[in-house]
Amino acid sequence: MARALRALVLAMGWACVAIGLLHVALGNAAVPGAEDAGPTIDSLGRFLGAAFAGYGLAWLWAARQHPVPARAVRWLAGVFLLGGVGRLLSLAAEGRPHVFQIALTVVELALPPVFFWLADAEERASRAGVGAVRTAR
Repeated sequence: MARALRALVLAMGWACVAIGLLHVALGNAAVPGAEDAGPTIDSLGRFLGAAFAGYGLAWLWAARQHPVPARAVRWLAGVFLLGGVGRLLSLAAEGRPHVFQIALTVVELALPPVFFWLADAEERASRAGVGAVRTAR
């Protein structure tokens, strides 16, 4: 479980950094269907791209810890889940977005439970390992 968690946390971190930097570099052109959204949305997208890259760095920080901190993974996955909920609210308030945004919504709602499950399993395994070391002494 520890390897799977670390690999998924690393992949999430690098993906978020890459996506964030892509949004900083390309602005509206990085968002399917938003190419002509104008300078206000371009400015917002580039700013939020930088924040998303920073979010990715937080995932990478977590991946470098030994063991991967389950609490940090839960918080980071919770933020990701909140993004998916935000997309659902947008869908309800504004209607159906570009199909790519729908796909992202599915990922943002489906992936956090996997992180929660892996973080819980790793935390239980770490506690069991600590208990076994204490018992052996």
